[in-house]
Formats: sequence, structure tokens, C-alpha cells
Amino acid sequence: MDLQDQLKNLFPDHKPEETTEPKNEKPAYWMQDAPIICKYEKRKGKPVTILEGYTGADSDFKKLARDIKSMLSVGGSFKKDTIIIQGDYRDKIMTFLKDQGFSVKRVGG
Repeated sequence: MDLQDQLKNLFPDHKPEETTEPKNEKPAYWMQDAPIICKYEKRKGKPVTILEGYTGADSDFKKLARDIKSMLSVGGSFKKDTIIIQGDYRDKIMTFLKDQGFSVKRVGG
């Protein structure tokens, strides 16, 4: 006797509900027409990826920064309407942004 049969014996009036898979919805960011600038710099000898040019609300930009950092498992910050990500992750960030629906422009190599 498996678990399902045991549960039916214990609770004969219970009818199981249909389990629904959680929908994989994309986060709702404010979309813009102008592309987001993705560039590479070295600061204090260490590589960083800088994203700038987002014209939406600061809360959306901070949410985008948090999602990018968690996707890449790296550190970073949000300062003066720019996202600074530690390391050179331009390709991964650009594909992530394109999947979200943004237009992205690569600057600096």
C-alpha cells in the first residue's frame, strides 16, 4: 500500500486539488526605447562591467541590478544611475538584458 492509498483510507471525503506549476513570469521592468550602455573598465586594477542609460524609476533599476548580481553570483553596486558589476561579464549581461526585452549597446571593445 503506497502513500496515496493510505491517505485515501484516512480521508475518504478529501478530493485532491490540481497542482499548478508556478508560472515563470519575467520581472516587470520599465522598458525604454534607448539602449542600455554596457561597458568594461578597470578600476584600481580590477575589471568591472558598467551599465548605464536606463531612464526608468530607481526602484526598477535597483531591482534589475539585484537580479543581475544574483544571476551571476557576483558583487556589485548601484550608484548615480549606474550599475557596477565586479568582473567582465558583458556577454552574459547583454544576453540577460536581451532576454528581458531591453536593447543593449556594447561600448569599449
